[in-house]
Amino acid sequence: MEINLISDTVTKPSQEMLRFMFQAEVGDDVYKQDPTVIALEAKVAAFFGMEAALFFPSGTMANQTAIKLHTQPGEQLIADKWAHVYNYEGGGASFNSGVSCCLLDGNRGMITAQQVAGAINNPEFYHSPSTSLVCVENTTNKGGGACYDIAEFVKIKAVCEANHLKFHLDGARIWNALVVTKDNPKAYGKIFDTISVCLSKGLGAPIGSLLVSDAATIKRALRIRKIFGGGMRQAGYLAAAGIYALDNNIERLTEDHRRAKELGTVLQKLTWVEKVEPVETNILIFELKKGLNENLLIEKLKERNIHISSMGHGKLRIVTHLDYREVMHSYVIETLERIVVNCN
Repeated sequence: MEINLISDTVTKPSQEMLRFMFQAEVGDDVYKQDPTVIALEAKVAAFFGMEAALFFPSGTMANQTAIKLHTQPGEQLIADKWAHVYNYEGGGASFNSGVSCCLLDGNRGMITAQQVAGAINNPEFYHSPSTSLVCVENTTNKGGGACYDIAEFVKIKAVCEANHLKFHLDGARIWNALVVTKDNPKAYGKIFDTISVCLSKGLGAPIGSLLVSDAATIKRALRIRKIFGGGMRQAGYLAAAGIYALDNNIERLTEDHRRAKELGTVLQKLTWVEKVEPVETNILIFELKKGLNENLLIEKLKERNIHISSMGHGKLRIVTHLDYREVMHSYVIETLERIVVNCN
């Protein structure tokens, strides 16, 4: 029994999802003739109360398209220092859009309106790049699955409007956040200029993200997706997986959150653990006691068929997901309680 807790992207489609995919009606989506893709895009746009959505093969491409939409070369975006758009998208902001990043020292990947206001460059001072975009992430990946308070988004939006900035949400795990906060997703649609959402993190679809916005912006995004090579033909088979995931796998995210919190409780009691970050959703980050080798722990767990990931500097990450079943959960808890980690 292999237990992969490296990410929630490691899941495989269930038999029910596969059957739904195989039954999809498809067409050529490059010509915008795939009825299942069109249905998925309409479904996600309506979910957030926005006009339109566009299907992408990856969340990185959706985010990079948003940056391209909202900036010009030589400009600057504002984000947290742990933001996915900066750390995990291959330098795409500079490569694709020619923009630099002003990185803020937020709390667990979350920034405040006050920080944003203080980071905006004076538009009259031509020695500095012109600030044009603010990017936030909910939940935060490197911040351990933390969820923003929507009130802070409203405050940041006010700063953006006062300074003529665009506001983008990297909502790769927005479903996890919404399950916890109970926020109305349509409120997000009123706050953000663009929202990217992922179907293959947490929801169990094999591939796919969407960018959501107003109709005119999505029409522009279609051209950028083409330039980035993101056009797909009979993509309805993949879109069907997304429709199934949205209809069946959102509410069950509470199980992933429960298991992550239970693992956090276990880790807090272990003598070789220094710190466990607060657990709100399905991402659990913890630190080992000083002098202990995280790679040694990873190898010990591998020997017991449990896979987790290192974040470096003594930090490790566990991510729960729908393929992580209760029998696996019991085994992981038992293993963690028995394992011994030393300085060797």
